[in-house]
Amino acid sequence: MLKDLKNIDNWDLSKKRKFFWAFTIIWVITIYLIGGEWLYFIPFIVGDVIFWKTFNYTFWKKRKKEEKKPKSSFRSWADAILFAVIAATLLRTFFIEAYTIPTPSMEKSLMVGDYLFVSKTSYGPRVPITPLSFPLVHHTLPFVGGKSYSEIIKLAYYRMSGWTDANESSAIGVERNDCVVFNWPSEREGRPIDKKENYVKRCVALPGDEIKIEDGTLFINGEKETKYDWMKQQRRYFVKTTSGLNKEKLYQDYDIYPTDVQQMRGVKNLYVINCTEAAITDLTTKTYVDSVWNTGSQGNIFKSKKMNPDGFMVHSDYQWDEENYGPITMPKIGTTITLTAENLVIYKQVLKRYEGEEMGNIDLFQNIKKEIEEKGSANYTFKMNYYWLMGDNRQNSADSRFWGFVPENHIVGKALFIWMSYDKYGKGIRWERLFNSVK
Repeated sequence: MLKDLKNIDNWDLSKKRKFFWAFTIIWVITIYLIGGEWLYFIPFIVGDVIFWKTFNYTFWKKRKKEEKKPKSSFRSWADAILFAVIAATLLRTFFIEAYTIPTPSMEKSLMVGDYLFVSKTSYGPRVPITPLSFPLVHHTLPFVGGKSYSEIIKLAYYRMSGWTDANESSAIGVERNDCVVFNWPSEREGRPIDKKENYVKRCVALPGDEIKIEDGTLFINGEKETKYDWMKQQRRYFVKTTSGLNKEKLYQDYDIYPTDVQQMRGVKNLYVINCTEAAITDLTTKTYVDSVWNTGSQGNIFKSKKMNPDGFMVHSDYQWDEENYGPITMPKIGTTITLTAENLVIYKQVLKRYEGEEMGNIDLFQNIKKEIEEKGSANYTFKMNYYWLMGDNRQNSADSRFWGFVPENHIVGKALFIWMSYDKYGKGIRWERLFNSVK
């Protein structure tokens, strides 16, 4: 059979199938033994060469015209649809996937109505934990509703090697200020990790980093956060005017959405505006603006079950809010921490869920809690890296401040570029944002 490979196009279908499956089995075993996980895709190329002939791999030669039995219209459509679904599923699972920005938590860096492509290869594609699922959907079946996946087969977490080199803090190459797509770890819908809701935020702290927020200013390892021109953060401001505000004009001039301008009840000409520093700086120069000042914190950020369904820091003595927070240190794989009754609440989700229930060690948290009660403290070595992600819309973002750390096995990919952007408030397609890279 091997000597006759040059004439493979002349083989009958039965012989081609035998060769393909023999090659695939031998190839998979060989790659498993020697490593090189990306080489697992080679059988798909071989299958295309032998059966489907989607691409002309010998483009410098003229293809011989083959006599084929005419297919019915149904068969032709079925074959085309099957190939498209398989190709699209492989593409979105291992290479690149489209996402939409539905909420304003990243305004104005990423805007509501932005459509992104997200790279799975930057940090390495995560092998599906629930491989049995309806193709091209996330966790819910279209039209009929219900689960789009089966948990009959559940694989252990495994991430293939990515294109980004590992760094001192992150084995998968996440850098500070990356825009990261991840599965929301705080979700309590009973879904497996890879089927939890997708979020996108900016990574502000890497494993081992210490963060602290003082009066709205973020400090990382004791140094003030570096702000770049492309990082268009928003904040809430009180704006006192002499004659009211025109929401439409604010929208046209500063891209401030009408929903981001709220008039205070019972106080004449006083508004709360959510906007960028550049916009508020320009507004202060207007004759109709009397004064501007920061709104400050809105109080307890942990009590909302909608924003913090897993109860991160709910029962604690820490009086933290979105403007004053920490210090808090990111867990790093291999790092040992001394846990006490005081700091156990900070790492409860790590011990109870991420390295407890989700790793099959359901008694981990209770065992550590018992040890602390008996001895006053307990040492624990983290088994995974964790990240701190926040929205650029700092006072209108439910992020790590509300629900805690993001485990490395929840990271999906890195936002690449905007392929479409549509403003639902009236400006239509934002042509200037099309094909912009995400920073």
